[in-house]
Amino acid sequence: MSKITSIRKSSLWIFILSFVSVNICLIFSQIFIYNQSSIPELSGSFFNGWKIYEVGDAIGEKGIPWVIPYLDGIASISRVVRVYPNYLIFKPAMFITSILLIKYWVLHKNLLLDLNIQHKDINKFLYFGISSAVFLILHSIFLGIEFDLSIYKFFRRVALLLFIIFEITAQFYFIKIFIHKKKELVNFINLKILFIKKILVYILIIVAILIFPFLPFNNLKTLKYILEWNYFLGVITFYLLTFFLWNKSKTPR
Repeated sequence: MSKITSIRKSSLWIFILSFVSVNICLIFSQIFIYNQSSIPELSGSFFNGWKIYEVGDAIGEKGIPWVIPYLDGIASISRVVRVYPNYLIFKPAMFITSILLIKYWVLHKNLLLDLNIQHKDINKFLYFGISSAVFLILHSIFLGIEFDLSIYKFFRRVALLLFIIFEITAQFYFIKIFIHKKKELVNFINLKILFIKKILVYILIIVAILIFPFLPFNNLKTLKYILEWNYFLGVITFYLLTFFLWNKSKTPR
């Protein structure tokens, strides 16, 4: 199996696992009964007799028939995925995604070397890409574990923030290298997709810079949650585009 085929498969699975796991958790957060006290007659039951455990609040209990946080910003991703049983879906998906991320960046470095592509930033995207995967693992480990400690909550948020910073930095160096070397890669990649990836990464960087000063303000939660969900979608779309970037009919010699 060629490296290009492996890269395309890895990138597609990164997108699928991330998108599907988060949105399944979003659906579960609205169809499961999370607060037993809200419907006393169903106390102790969960879908016709399945035992219900004490979990976090359900976003569907705000009197809204169906929420779409990509548009209404009702809840954060963390709130949706960290409650039981959602974290049983999300955490394994993120562990697998992290492994695929490491594989993705290593394969890209090796493929560029196979194509005799030399650039001073190749090791940078490898370093930042692998580091982002490590921070994603750390963040996922502590999801669903509740400690009433400020330092714990701070560490969890820092791990998530560092994941985003390292991830976007890796994507930036990836685009920088491919733009500089596009003449040498023209037979292996789709230049239109590369241009779309470039625009996407620049948008992610600009949005991150603009929103960062407003993160401490709690009165902007709705806006921040809307940006969070759509930013997440933008980050994983980068990998979906990689699937279409490489020409599967071309194999480096």
